[in-house]
Amino acid sequence: MKNVKARDQRGFTLLELLVVLVIIGLLAGIVGPRLFANVDKSKVTTAKAQINVLSKAVDQLRLDIGRYPTAQEGLTLLTSPPADGTPGWNGPYLTKAVPLDPWGMAYHYVFPGTRNSDYDIVSNGAEKQGASGNANAEIHN
Repeated sequence: MKNVKARDQRGFTLLELLVVLVIIGLLAGIVGPRLFANVDKSKVTTAKAQINVLSKAVDQLRLDIGRYPTAQEGLTLLTSPPADGTPGWNGPYLTKAVPLDPWGMAYHYVFPGTRNSDYDIVSNGAEKQGASGNANAEIHN
């Protein structure tokens, strides 16, 4: 067998490594923003789906007790019976606790509704500040 000398071993040069790093950086710069845009879209879709589930639960609650929850009772009435002992409550109407929106904030229940509906369920969205003129800032039923 032949001994391999150190000078005969081949490796990558510094220039080759730098070229590969530049190519990886360019790919990340192009693909990264597109992926993060999809993450934002999925959060909005998740919020809409959660609001839809909460709306159906509130409607079922109204059928059972004959009224919508008051603003003070809010969405907690979906998981625990009314304090005033209103008959007909057949809950809990959700299998788990009322979820937080995808941005980690609580959903707001507004009664009576302000958008030509009996009630509103609202997420302030990514801005976490409520209506600000941005169409994607607030998500509601």
